[in-house]
Amino acid sequence: MISFERYTRLFITPGLRAVLLASIVGRLPMGLAGLAILLYVQSVTASFAVAGMISAFYVLGVAAIAPLIGRMIDRLGPRPLLLASALIYPSAMVSLVLLVERGIPVGWLAVAALVAGAMLPPITVCMRTLFPRLLSDGDMLQTAYSVDSILVESIFAAGPALIALFVAIEFRSGAVLFAAFCAVAGSVLFMRTPVIRLWPRPSAPVRTSLLGPLRNRRLLVLYAATTLYSIAFGLLEVAITALATAQGRPAAAGVILALASVGSGLGALVYGSRGWAMAPQRQYVVAQFAMAIGLFALAPVTNLYWLAALCVVACSPIAPVIALQSVLVARFTPRAMLAESFTWAATALLGGVSAGIAAGGALVDGHAPVFTMVAAGVSTLAAALLSALAIFRADDRVTEK
Repeated sequence: MISFERYTRLFITPGLRAVLLASIVGRLPMGLAGLAILLYVQSVTASFAVAGMISAFYVLGVAAIAPLIGRMIDRLGPRPLLLASALIYPSAMVSLVLLVERGIPVGWLAVAALVAGAMLPPITVCMRTLFPRLLSDGDMLQTAYSVDSILVESIFAAGPALIALFVAIEFRSGAVLFAAFCAVAGSVLFMRTPVIRLWPRPSAPVRTSLLGPLRNRRLLVLYAATTLYSIAFGLLEVAITALATAQGRPAAAGVILALASVGSGLGALVYGSRGWAMAPQRQYVVAQFAMAIGLFALAPVTNLYWLAALCVVACSPIAPVIALQSVLVARFTPRAMLAESFTWAATALLGGVSAGIAAGGALVDGHAPVFTMVAAGVSTLAAALLSALAIFRADDRVTEK
């Protein structure tokens, strides 16, 4: 079922293996910083409300500034932004720890978290922008984005485990400071790889409108679909946590969500290993429908053991959906705006997850977790229908011509 021939071909691409390995350290903050901030601030202030607000400001910083960072990468290349991130991100994270320890008012904590989020090293967007520069074969691009999705899933699965280690040794601020260290070390390692050092700057100023990629209708559909199925991610997390908590086993939620990430990564591994006759746009729609079916299948399951096992299968389309989104962004976007286009996709994803968590919290307060899980399926189904409608309209225009 899985052929590693494509992965072998991918990793012999000059410079790709080195830069992909170097990206791992710098991307670790993605999987641990938000939760680390939440748990650390709560442990000091004894307030989930304050901790949740500070963590939300961190995510807001990541989502709100990302498109501007992407536009600057398109115009200046990645090195200036990586250098700035390597300096500002750890400074903001260390400042946050100092402010929390000294009992400084919450407003200053929010500012530090916002700055840290805004200056998260843009390594993921650099990688996704780099792939089309290194790979001209569309099939290999599919495999590359699958590898990237697997890596991101692995990082998000490893993040809670690393945080648990610091909690076990009672080093309250350890995970936050570790994220700061990874940002510095990872950015330096990433910048020193040959393909990043030799990244060409635009030979002439790039003329773009204020809206940039948002003027592209196909990208707008992608971003809208991304927001809808990302809402499902947030709803899924809340539903599983609420179900496990209601049964007196809150720790089981982390295990179940980790298994969901494992299933998602396996799905990407299978997807990236094969060639597919169907066009990527249609693959994207099919993968979203498969994801919606999986979420609906999870909804009635209340036994935590069965839920954990089923998550491995039901969540397997998630990473392929994200990989296909990256393939389509690369296909629909002029190279001069590629980094900005990917950062808008990241903003849509983060915004959707945040909205899903907020909506899920409101739903589980008055209803059983099954309703939140059904809502996740409905949101994903809406994304699939929107994407399908866009494809049919495109087909109609081609037919008319």
